[in-house]
Amino acid sequence: MNTDWIKGILVPILTPIDQEENIQEEKLRRQVDFVIGGGVHGILACGSNSEFYMLTEEETERALEIILDQAAGRVPVFLGIGAIATRTCRRMAKMAQAKGAAGISVLQPMFLKPTEEELYRHFRSIAETVPEMPVLLYNNPGRTGYTLSANLVERLAREVPNLVGMKDSSGDLTQTEEFIRRCRDLDFKVFGGKDTLLFGSLCHGAVGGVCTTANFMPELVLDIYRRFEQGDYKGSLEAQFRLNPVRLAMDGASFPVATKDMANLRGMEVGAPYTPNLPTPEGPVLERMRREMEKAGLL
Repeated sequence: MNTDWIKGILVPILTPIDQEENIQEEKLRRQVDFVIGGGVHGILACGSNSEFYMLTEEETERALEIILDQAAGRVPVFLGIGAIATRTCRRMAKMAQAKGAAGISVLQPMFLKPTEEELYRHFRSIAETVPEMPVLLYNNPGRTGYTLSANLVERLAREVPNLVGMKDSSGDLTQTEEFIRRCRDLDFKVFGGKDTLLFGSLCHGAVGGVCTTANFMPELVLDIYRRFEQGDYKGSLEAQFRLNPVRLAMDGASFPVATKDMANLRGMEVGAPYTPNLPTPEGPVLERMRREMEKAGLL
């Protein structure tokens, strides 16, 4: 399986909704055009910052259809799968394949505390459902309560042919490095999952990043990646330092509200998050976001 194209900056695209929490197709299409115009190398539909956990399977399918149609082959589109039940993940993987997604990204099950053997069987079963489709693991211990081990990732990478990469949102560069080191002979594609660590991840051998800030400031995210690819490591690090204050300002808001907050501050009119989340109200948290965006030249 050729995976040379799996690299660069992927964006977990936000999901605009109306007051009844229905997907706003026109605004989602506009968001697709915005991020592609900003230079992203791929789109992750229904990722964490897309609020995937709020969507029914029917809404997930519809969101994927809209994104694929609007992207029109300009960049690859992956479907994020975060269901707990293996059978649900398998069903969604088949749907993604039928709709024409380039690949899938599968989060470890939330709420549960699976053994490594249970996780191995879970991921392998999903990948075997779509054997011709590239499958990426998604390690997010901050949201699931546990991490995928390097032993498990290496076993899956070596034993499941179409499990070809992962996104690591652990925020632990040692762990990211271990995923890369142990699977480097397989050309296993590791993406950094923390926007503030994109430069560091690239230095350790990551092929790119899955960056939520590319939803509203793709120019800053792409500057880090492009400079690194050109061998301008000092410039890439400086670009990382320009991005970090904006990204860190997001941490004062409840997850994942700040992505839409900042997009709205830029005039993108993407609407509110799904309830029970609410837009960040006027006050010190929103003011810090606004201030850091102004310093970065985004407002």
